[in-house]
Amino acid sequence: MATKVIKKTARIAGFLYLMLIAFQVFAKLFVSRSLIVPGEAATTVNNIMASESLFRLGFVSNLISQTVFILLVLVLYKLLKPVNKNCTLLMVIFVLVGVPIAMLNLLNQIAPLLLLSGADYLTVFTADQLQALVMLFLDLSNSGVHIAMIFWGLWLLPLGYLVYKSGFLPRILGILLIISSFGNLMEFVTFFLIPNLDNQISMYTGYGEIVFALWLLIMGVNIEQWEKRATESA
Repeated sequence: MATKVIKKTARIAGFLYLMLIAFQVFAKLFVSRSLIVPGEAATTVNNIMASESLFRLGFVSNLISQTVFILLVLVLYKLLKPVNKNCTLLMVIFVLVGVPIAMLNLLNQIAPLLLLSGADYLTVFTADQLQALVMLFLDLSNSGVHIAMIFWGLWLLPLGYLVYKSGFLPRILGILLIISSFGNLMEFVTFFLIPNLDNQISMYTGYGEIVFALWLLIMGVNIEQWEKRATESA
């Protein structure tokens, strides 16, 4: 029975991780990049008004991804707790701190729709002023994402360490996760210290997370090694 539970837990974790990645990729690459044109307020506003449903889908996708993130880290806690309980707790803490920041930041993402709603109280603003405010909130949203990114990077450090030390998952997966961690942390640092740099480091270092998610979903874990770890930690 325990064997079936652990196999199921690993596959649930893999499925949730892929869901998280899919929702984030949709919101960031498909929605944001197709509608938001940096430095072009009028173009961005026209794009949002012409594709309001898509913009709303991007918002909902981000919201769902954060909910999935919480479920994912709880499932991973159950799977990796036999390796090192303190590290698994640290992993959970980083996620539970980062998720509220990301969710609160979503208010900046939805603000443009309120500004473009045509409400009577907005008539005090000219069209140019409204467009400028839309870009301001979108820029704030982007900054908020990068603030949350420090926790997206930090949670991967204990995760990578746990996977590397587990014995029931390939060590290379742990190394790839640690590389992804440093990619997120470097993008956070460079975004605020070198703002003119077109920085997408996490896009190139994040493939380890995809590989890890696919491994959990398809291959699962070495049950014998997991049970050995669980017995040692009991």
